[in-house]
Amino acid sequence: MLKTLQNLTAPQRHAFFACFLGWSLDAFDFFLLVFCIPALAAGFHARIPEVGLAVTLTLAFRPVGAILFGYLADRFGRRPTLMLNIACYSVFEIACAFAGSLHTLLILRALFGIAMGGEWGVGAALALETLPREGRGFFSGVLQEGYSAGYLLASLAFATVYPWLTHLHWHGQVVGWRGLFLLGALPGLLVFYIGFRVEESPAWAESRVRGVTGRESMHWREGLRAYAPTFLFLILLMAGFNALSHGTQDLYPTFLQKQMHFSPRVTGNIGIVYNIGAILGGILFGSLSEKLGRKKTILLAALLTLPAIPLWALSHSPYTLAAGAFAMQFLVQGAWGVVPAYLSELSPGPVRATFPGLAYQLGNLLMSWNIFLQARIAERLHSYGGMLAATVVIVALFLATVTAFGRESRGVELRV
Repeated sequence: MLKTLQNLTAPQRHAFFACFLGWSLDAFDFFLLVFCIPALAAGFHARIPEVGLAVTLTLAFRPVGAILFGYLADRFGRRPTLMLNIACYSVFEIACAFAGSLHTLLILRALFGIAMGGEWGVGAALALETLPREGRGFFSGVLQEGYSAGYLLASLAFATVYPWLTHLHWHGQVVGWRGLFLLGALPGLLVFYIGFRVEESPAWAESRVRGVTGRESMHWREGLRAYAPTFLFLILLMAGFNALSHGTQDLYPTFLQKQMHFSPRVTGNIGIVYNIGAILGGILFGSLSEKLGRKKTILLAALLTLPAIPLWALSHSPYTLAAGAFAMQFLVQGAWGVVPAYLSELSPGPVRATFPGLAYQLGNLLMSWNIFLQARIAERLHSYGGMLAATVVIVALFLATVTAFGRESRGVELRV
């Protein structure tokens, strides 16, 4: 793995790290909210499901960003679009710190969702069109786990910074969760790195040299219609993936705080443990997909989540829950580690910045009510653990079934 990274050229390394950090810091901003759901409910005198709508809106508006930023990337280039995208989600994250009501916060999270929806497709196109075909599964796993790295950073912030912020006052008010959202300024610094160090995707640049004026990329609708069966398959696939990911992550910190009564420090520390597992799983299974193929690797990881359920959601001590969470996210993100390569390989070149990103985010849209429904069911059952366990059984089997109908794509050449 280290040799694979060492063999990269300087432009390839800069593109790889920029896209990894862009996705990591995007996820960092997203998961800060997830950890603060109980605090937001208390601060705005609302119920958990009502605050959960902030996550729902973020997910629901991500397809808008996938279309908008995907079109810009196919038309004007991956690099400038990625810079604009990162600047947008950083600004909206900071604005959340100053939300005076839950209504305002919901609007800001919808806007954040538009910006977040564009980052994955644009970043994946820039990275995978720049990186060599050899080792694409490894690069896919590492890039996707930028998401878990961002979750890990959010866990660290919640475990270490948040307890301190709850004792800090500004104009007579506790800083608390607002201080965490102010950390959302950090991703904005990445724009300067991309501007100075990252080059445009060679595949996109070559298409301009060949005389492609952007007309093909403007007609992304025709591209979606021409590849409608593949596009519909990818939407269903990503619905399963997003249900598995968000279904095991978004309410897990709330489960640890509300049902298990763990402190923010313990909750954050468990978050650190399972995100380390997620990163390792994504890299391992992403690399494994170079040997087993994309389909078999996804099936293996998805089905192995089932035996991890009792330790993850039905045990009681922080140590057993941490071990179960490590195993669960190792497998969930192991399956996800294949996604950037698989979606990019199945996507037509002229709309590669739009096609996979839009399929990803439409899958998100289908599952955007997941956290709201999970919270309502958990309140009715008086058990977050039982609700989480049932979620994994249903979703893992659904994902495995959809994956079985897909085609193998390992080793496909990526051209625009």
